[in-house]
Amino acid sequence: MTDNTASISLINIHKKFGENEVLRGISLDAYKGDVISVLGPSGSGKSTLLRCINLLEIPDQGRLLVSGEEVKMKQNRSGINQPADSRQVEQIRTRLAMVFQQFNLWSHMTILENVIEAPVHVLKIPKKQAVENGHHYLEKVGIADKWDAYPAHLSGGQQQRAAIARALAVEPEVMLFDEPTSALDPELVGEVLQVMRTLAEEGRTMIVVTHEMGFAREVSSRVVFLDHGLIMEDGDPLHLFDNPQTERFKTFIQAMV
Repeated sequence: MTDNTASISLINIHKKFGENEVLRGISLDAYKGDVISVLGPSGSGKSTLLRCINLLEIPDQGRLLVSGEEVKMKQNRSGINQPADSRQVEQIRTRLAMVFQQFNLWSHMTILENVIEAPVHVLKIPKKQAVENGHHYLEKVGIADKWDAYPAHLSGGQQQRAAIARALAVEPEVMLFDEPTSALDPELVGEVLQVMRTLAEEGRTMIVVTHEMGFAREVSSRVVFLDHGLIMEDGDPLHLFDNPQTERFKTFIQAMV
């Protein structure tokens, strides 16, 4: 990938649910090494934006490119957008890893089994290699000793760190985080944010939907503020937090402090 090719490029993305237009023309580029924090009030379209990037939701309009490769779309008989090539979608999803608000670990599998599932069954990595890699990533997120535990036996913070290890195990080009700390007890938030800080310091490309203002301000290379399905502000976090360009963002920051 050349330096001037965006890892993710969204061009005029629209998404409706019934009559509710959640995204109203979002254009956004994320380059290699970017850590973009996506902020905004509830219902502003933040999670829908992430779900459109990894095609859990299909945009009604607009273009999505991953490392310069455009996702091919077609319209069905009802005029609704859908991917033209399911194999392309599968392949693109292996380059994007999503960490969800509610962990989404398989409860009947051990933590290590959760981590190696996609590498073995999707990427076709030999199981021995996947297990070795899995232990490495569990060590990286600080829960190497929990490899044979089941999710129910872990704290919320440990479960979310296991989910991050699972995301890392596919060695993605871009990591997507959908409010990764919002389901955690306050005392567990710090351990997950510390793992994310470390990933940012390693130069990983990350798009993070979050309400953690400290993380957004200190760790992000860019902050994007969404409101009513539109990007209202986009820029350097220190500049935006100290000099909000819109009254809406100023009010939002004050409410979050």
